[in-house]
Amino acid sequence: MFELAQALAEAKSRQDVPVALKLLHPRMMLENPAFGTTARGHEENAKALRRFFAAFPDYEVDLQGHAANDDTLVCWGTVRMTMTGDRFGVVPNGTRAELPVSIRFAFEDDLIAGERFFFDLSDLCAQSGVSTDTVRHTLFGGEA
Repeated sequence: MFELAQALAEAKSRQDVPVALKLLHPRMMLENPAFGTTARGHEENAKALRRFFAAFPDYEVDLQGHAANDDTLVCWGTVRMTMTGDRFGVVPNGTRAELPVSIRFAFEDDLIAGERFFFDLSDLCAQSGVSTDTVRHTLFGGEA
């Protein structure tokens, strides 16, 4: 399981969407609670990854540890990424953020069937020089 997660981390760090998709089950569900997003299936995952890489073109993840049971893997490590563009309703400062991350993976048919990607949105916003409140309002509207 860890080898699959590591291969996915490497593909995403290269922003290589076609290689990433080869590691994902057709019913793959990608969840990013910080952004309030969920993508299901190859088509939605490809779109979500391309959109994410457009906002964070230098994204890289370093998996530093993991724990597993029979069908679930949890990894932790560090992500480095620079917020760009205006997707979040703010103008970032161009500083590359470095954040702790934890990722829960589920598997089916020897492929990754689920990924739940956790990081601190407030920490990302602080390092990017933007208002967390504005970003949350852009992402969640009146729920922020």
